[in-house]
Amino acid sequence: MKEQKFHLSLFVSDTDKTVNFYTRLFGTEPSKVKSDYVKFELADPALVITFLQAPDKVQNHFGHLGFLVNSTEEVEARKDALKTSGIEIGLEEQEVACCYAKQDKFWVNDPDGYEWEVYHFIEDVNQNEEKYTAAPCC
Repeated sequence: MKEQKFHLSLFVSDTDKTVNFYTRLFGTEPSKVKSDYVKFELADPALVITFLQAPDKVQNHFGHLGFLVNSTEEVEARKDALKTSGIEIGLEEQEVACCYAKQDKFWVNDPDGYEWEVYHFIEDVNQNEEKYTAAPCC
């Protein structure tokens, strides 16, 4: 049986900028690059993500995209690697309550403004607990 992977396709305004950003974010080269199309096939997480150059269709009308990683140490390692590669890190959050979960995370934006979070799930929480504050994703 063939391995199952989630597929996502996003419209982008510039495939060159997209390749530059996502090669650094994913830590791997794309599997296919054309003048108006880019494809990455990731093993971990199992994901096929494609980018179609269509500047007139670029919109950011959904929440955000993200990676769930196994530990806070992995969050920090990925953040450090992205900083080293020149990607600007946005908001950094430690033990934040977001979507009824305590998490450590950071945020980056791709060249078209799509928001990505890299986060570690610590535990479920009651969103209304006083010691936690809601993050922007909530």
